[in-house]
Amino acid sequence: MEFKHKSVLLNECIEGLNIKKEGIYVDGTLGGGGHSYEILRKLSPNGRLIGIDRDKDALNAASKKLNEFNNFTTVHDNHANILEILKNLGIQGVDGILLDLGVSSYQLDEASRGFSYMNDAPLDMRMNREDKISAYEVVNNYSEEKLSRIFFDYGEERYSKSIAKKICKVREENKISTTLELVEVIKSAMPSSALNEKQHPAKRVFQAIRIEVNEELTKLKQAVEDSIKALNNGGRLAIITFHSLEDKIVKHTYEDMQGRCTCPKDFPVCVCNYISYGRIVNKKPIISNEEELKENPRARSAKLRIFERIIK
Repeated sequence: MEFKHKSVLLNECIEGLNIKKEGIYVDGTLGGGGHSYEILRKLSPNGRLIGIDRDKDALNAASKKLNEFNNFTTVHDNHANILEILKNLGIQGVDGILLDLGVSSYQLDEASRGFSYMNDAPLDMRMNREDKISAYEVVNNYSEEKLSRIFFDYGEERYSKSIAKKICKVREENKISTTLELVEVIKSAMPSSALNEKQHPAKRVFQAIRIEVNEELTKLKQAVEDSIKALNNGGRLAIITFHSLEDKIVKHTYEDMQGRCTCPKDFPVCVCNYISYGRIVNKKPIISNEEELKENPRARSAKLRIFERIIK
């Protein structure tokens, strides 16, 4: 299947990055290369873009899309390793970083990847297919308590306990091997009222397993901090999130990195010596307009937050 992914909040990201023609930029979630293409169009031949992705399919597709540019480098890695990646490339600082978090349209639509609860496929959900832990291992080997916690914490699934219990009971007889097998187990553990809701009954559990498999939240705070530290003075970090858990981590990490004075209000000068790495550009997240939502309904939950590095 051709790698297709419609870039979300494209114009808003490009504007938010405030691109310098001869700057160095990083697309930490390269995907199909849509955001990268627009960044490269803004750069002069002396500028440079580093494209990082965990998915080799994405790297291959983006390389074809961007083959007209000579100032583009791809890296098969996790954006959480941004500081090490830049060190290995001999780059001391960059002028902008973009992170488009979550799963791509291609990964959802390509049944064999096992991300979708709408198509039957082996349980996988690995963004990097070289990783050892897949959805199969999570579903069939995690304890009932751990499964319940993951479903509740990462999927905000209110029937997490009953679903975890049912999974453990079913797998005693036969391993749960495919996505639709898992969907049926999930549905069988839920009350009939939940099955008639607008949202697919398996959506939250599939999200939770995907997050666990790919460690999407455990490394996010550190990834945001390291990305800000990798920026040159005036450089910007633009992050798109797709669910509340991601957005909360990004928002709070931005606040921590911006810093704030903790001195009593009646102190004439600051004596707490708080550390600030810069400023939050938009206090409220940027969301898609109605025109974009008509073209791409998956953009409905997208939120863009931007941070600017300020070195004093």
